[in-house]
Amino acid sequence: MDRKLLLLGLCAVLSITAFMVLGARGNWDFILAFRGKKLIALIIVATAIAVATVVFQTLTSNRILTPSIMGFDALYVLLQTALVFVFGGLGYVTLQPEMKFGLEFVLLSAAALFLFGSLLGQGMQDLFRMLLVGVVFGILFRSLTNLLYRIIDPNEYAVIEGSIFASFNRVDIGLLAYAAPIILICCAIVWRKRHIFDVMALGRDQAISLGLNHRRELLIGLTLVTTLVATSTALVGPVAFFGLLVSAISYEIMKTHHHGPVFLAAALIAITVLIGGQAMFERVLGMGATLSVVIEFLGGFVFLFLILRKVRA
Repeated sequence: MDRKLLLLGLCAVLSITAFMVLGARGNWDFILAFRGKKLIALIIVATAIAVATVVFQTLTSNRILTPSIMGFDALYVLLQTALVFVFGGLGYVTLQPEMKFGLEFVLLSAAALFLFGSLLGQGMQDLFRMLLVGVVFGILFRSLTNLLYRIIDPNEYAVIEGSIFASFNRVDIGLLAYAAPIILICCAIVWRKRHIFDVMALGRDQAISLGLNHRRELLIGLTLVTTLVATSTALVGPVAFFGLLVSAISYEIMKTHHHGPVFLAAALIAITVLIGGQAMFERVLGMGATLSVVIEFLGGFVFLFLILRKVRA
């Protein structure tokens, strides 16, 4: 297991090195400072998505589900569309990045916490009901978004298109001062609770019989997932299947139910895929394609594979 983590760490270091040195010309002080800030942003986004997905799958006892099933992506797209509808294309573009980030983070977090607080009950049935309501809300958000598409100025639709898809190339470095502490604190809490997640993975009844306050830990875990997903989504945009992709690979490689190694593996795989892929698309392919589209395609393929494998089992 240690050798696997060491190998994954080596892959992450190689991807980071490629991102920093490929195509580097000119003043190294400027290159290291410019690329270094973007590198930090990509690392914290990759870690947040990977950790949030693993925790969410543990809480729901289902390795096919991702936080996006709760309607995060649809709510984010609705929020962007509503901002363009209210302020107009020019007003949206001139919004303060800090104000926009704070608004997105607060609305995404508040919507999820309202859902958790109102539907979370004493049994797993309430958790499944919460997931079902999340799917219904996702459909509602998409319907409202389509309504706004029909009544919005056609000339401003291009502004919406540029903001509703995940973009790892235009991460706002100025928002790191707000996003990084939030993600680091959440990841530190998750790491301290890794053994609690091991117990929760056994199921509600088994966890309670071992003396765990299942309801409290479930609510804390969902709050951490909400914060991580809301922060990463507000920073780079929605990514539906990236977390599923890295969590599936990490479980397949580590072959363990202990969350400590799985968290580390998922984070290292996410960093390798995101930073290595971004280095290839930026430095080698000359931005001839979009990394988020490729990641979503691979994640969707993994999603279908997991479903078919579970049906055959």
